[in-house]
Amino acid sequence: MNLRAYVAEAKYECIRAMRAPAFAVPMLLLPAALYLFFGAVLPMPNRTPQIDAFLFAGFAVMGVMGPGLFGFGVFVAVEREQGLLKLKRALPMPPSAYILAKMFMTALVALLVTLTVSVAGIAAGKVAMTASQFVAFAATLVGGSLPFSAIGLLIGSRVGGRSAPAFVNLLYLPMIYLSGFLIPLPRSFDPLTRLSPAYHLDRLALLALGGHGDDAMRHVLVLAGVTVMLGALAIRRLAGHE
Repeated sequence: MNLRAYVAEAKYECIRAMRAPAFAVPMLLLPAALYLFFGAVLPMPNRTPQIDAFLFAGFAVMGVMGPGLFGFGVFVAVEREQGLLKLKRALPMPPSAYILAKMFMTALVALLVTLTVSVAGIAAGKVAMTASQFVAFAATLVGGSLPFSAIGLLIGSRVGGRSAPAFVNLLYLPMIYLSGFLIPLPRSFDPLTRLSPAYHLDRLALLALGGHGDDAMRHVLVLAGVTVMLGALAIRRLAGHE
């Protein structure tokens, strides 16, 4: 009975997200389109396979950040404001089904984003991956979407539905440019970039593509710590105020 409730909640959460054009279209199509233009079509002097891998991983990371930040940050804020969380709490369903359903939706969208960006890269002739590299790359990005889900959940648990998109963008856009995964930054920015979970996810994505010389465990621990700490704060906030 409990399993059926989890499955039903995840199913309808995915359907609801995919039927929201303002969410589904930018999340699924924009990363691949931006990658094709800036990473494949736009002329670039002194292009190397390392630069191609850097751009490919960067746009893929940008793509999987969005579903967690917006899917949790905006959806949770709106649903909390509308009283939907109180209604769900009164229903005969496991309390954790709500958050797990959104996590499943985020992971599914992250996988679809990874597929679209990968198809774009392969079709443009800028990326060559073995099957094992693609599996490692996809698993890294899908798992790496969880810290951004935790960040989004924390935002959604604290702000209203109207202001949630602004708060998400205030974090999302600077994180894209200040994490160093699309535009290489001077070494003086290193202390700042290392504070961003996007930086650590990008390093893991490059390792999955065959990169070397990086400590994977350090990046995994940072991402896991962000997920656990911010997720716990958000759940505590929701439990205490709903």
